[in-house]
Amino acid sequence: MKHFLTLLDLKPYELAHILNRAFELKVMQKAGKTHHTLAGKTLGMIFDKASTRTRVSFEVGMYQMGGHALFLHSGTTQLGRGEPVEDSARVLSRMVDAVIIRTFDHAMVERFARYASIPVINALTDLTHPCQILADIMTYMQHRDEIRGRTVAWVGDGNNMAHSWINGAVAFGYHLNLACPKAYAPDESLLNKARSLGAQIELTHDIRAAVSGVDLVTTDVWASMGQEKEKIEREKAFSGFMVDSCVMAYAKPSALFMHCLPAHRGEEVSANVIDGPQSIVWDEAENRLHAQKSLLEFLLQQ
Repeated sequence: MKHFLTLLDLKPYELAHILNRAFELKVMQKAGKTHHTLAGKTLGMIFDKASTRTRVSFEVGMYQMGGHALFLHSGTTQLGRGEPVEDSARVLSRMVDAVIIRTFDHAMVERFARYASIPVINALTDLTHPCQILADIMTYMQHRDEIRGRTVAWVGDGNNMAHSWINGAVAFGYHLNLACPKAYAPDESLLNKARSLGAQIELTHDIRAAVSGVDLVTTDVWASMGQEKEKIEREKAFSGFMVDSCVMAYAKPSALFMHCLPAHRGEEVSANVIDGPQSIVWDEAENRLHAQKSLLEFLLQQ
């Protein structure tokens, strides 16, 4: 049995298998072909944070594969009344076949997985968002083939998405440039671990240097969930870190643009970039469905 709490929980060849299968499942779904590979399986979905793409993609994915998904908000379950995480993990392990958790504290997901006897998937924590990166890599492959050896520029906060791109540099072998304000750099220990595992990562505070000559530019909102009170302070700190047409001009002419969404046009990205010809954000969003279906199939058929 395997969990998926970060990209590094799976081997590169396992991730490659998941992505290849995701393309197969996407073709089958588009053709209207039945693929009930998870018939009779049930997924528990624990949510502390708001969600659109994560909830819909997992719930629809289970339905399309013949299974069933249960939405469990922490505020309406015993978790919200103080039941120990360890006890919830033991109980749900006897009732469902897998669990996804979308919450704040990454340590909570690690504790849950430690006491669960079923696969546990990190559907987003404040530390990492590995499911999003699966979809992102799939989307790059859809448009440009393999990402190994390419160069990716991350622009903005050193947040959970930045951390996931850092882990992805280990798992998928791309070079990563990170452009972050000085006070908003990614977690140093996570960055150092990735470098120790062979990842080629450059950290800078110069957006132009980070984006120059790259194959892919990606970003995220300046204030993530739980940081709303910091919005004004962050807007000042991130001034000059908007991905606009001038920034994209420093990348390769063939460069693509990604955003995990939701996006704030006029803040981290200009409208003419996210809605422009280099943007592949809508394919990126759709591919959450196909990549996660493949991930569920992989974990539940071990």
